[in-house]
Amino acid sequence: MAAASSASLVSSLTVPLVSAVLGAAIALVFLAGYLRRKRAAIAHIPPSAAAAAAPDQPKHVRNSNQPQHKKRPHHHAADKDAAKKHHHLDVNTLRGHTDSVTALAFSNDACNLATVCADGAVRIFRIDDTSSKSFKILRINLPAGAHPTAVAFSEGSTSVVVAAQALLGSSLYMYADVSAPPTAENKQLGKLSPPEIKWSHHKIHGKESVLNLAASRATHGSGDGSTIIISCSEATDIKVWHGKSGKELGTVDTNQLKNNMADLSPNGRFIAAAAFTADVKVWEIVYSKDSSVKEVNKVMQLKGHKSAVTCLCFAPNSEQIITASKDGSIRVWNINVRYHLDEDPKTLRVLPIPLHDSKGSVCQYDHMSVSPDGKILAVTSGSTLQWLCAETGAVLDTAEKAHEGDITGIAWAPRTIPNGGVPVLILGTAGVDKKVKLWSAPEVGSK
Repeated sequence: MAAASSASLVSSLTVPLVSAVLGAAIALVFLAGYLRRKRAAIAHIPPSAAAAAAPDQPKHVRNSNQPQHKKRPHHHAADKDAAKKHHHLDVNTLRGHTDSVTALAFSNDACNLATVCADGAVRIFRIDDTSSKSFKILRINLPAGAHPTAVAFSEGSTSVVVAAQALLGSSLYMYADVSAPPTAENKQLGKLSPPEIKWSHHKIHGKESVLNLAASRATHGSGDGSTIIISCSEATDIKVWHGKSGKELGTVDTNQLKNNMADLSPNGRFIAAAAFTADVKVWEIVYSKDSSVKEVNKVMQLKGHKSAVTCLCFAPNSEQIITASKDGSIRVWNINVRYHLDEDPKTLRVLPIPLHDSKGSVCQYDHMSVSPDGKILAVTSGSTLQWLCAETGAVLDTAEKAHEGDITGIAWAPRTIPNGGVPVLILGTAGVDKKVKLWSAPEVGSK
């Protein structure tokens, strides 16, 4: 009886025990599956999410396999300006013009840069270092109705001559003391008195406008070093002026339908004109013993181009002229000849214009200027700026779309200017985009 009841008890306890064991086993299977899925989910968490999930974990103990995301740098105004410089020779941009800049010129000491703008104002920028974030500017408003087309420094860096077009024709205005310090009274008032017009001439070329001005110091022969200025009209005449007094010293006529531009040799001796025809005419300014201008005579003609000459410039030594023509060539001429003995100027080099448009046609140069050391020829075509080796014609560098629109003028500073404290040769360009840009010279031997 006792044995039977013990068996019944064991039987009654076995069923629940087995059920409990089976339940525990099933629970363990589900728990193991859950843990495997959890580990897989953790393994696939992105690094950034993993870092966010453990914000209190020190950076130096986080997973070394996680990529380190650099913070985006903060861009200051200078960084934004640097980002806008699309060319490695682009040094700085002079702003403040409210319309197309029509011309520019450096003073003899390269400390001042004068610009004229279609908004009717002349601006004098003080250039102490081309890398400066801002420049001192003197603004001069021309008489009402006068639209400036050209500018040149008259005496050193203290006065400028401006050519302006009005309804009745072109005028010349000479402003003195453009670099003068403010008077004590104006210092107290916090303003500068505008420079005065020292002399002016009106309707100097009839109703025709002035294409360009060129200025040089009369150092040849008996010249006394005073500044001589020429004004080239869009017709056929070119006039010679005394920079300080404003006296008209002479007139020449190209007789070539219309002028493209004219230049004056650095020593104030020769005038050369690029005009409608292929020939370039050259005149000599003859000085008397008392340093006054005696006469202006035609002395030679440069023959060799097959089409109109679009632009030209003198070499720094005043003994060579460089010309660019629609015939696709650049010519370098030696004018240091005995022309009074009928000795003709000689072509030293004929170089192909290396710039071509999208169709493969040779481009036409609009402006050219030689660096003060005579090694680099800067040229423009539309909005493109090029630097060529003056000796070989090789392209040293090119800045396409140097301006947002056509380039209206170029000028080399006559000496080096500090750029971040380092003296460099600087080229200035003006454009219809209301900007004046400063460019450092490329290395001549770099290509």
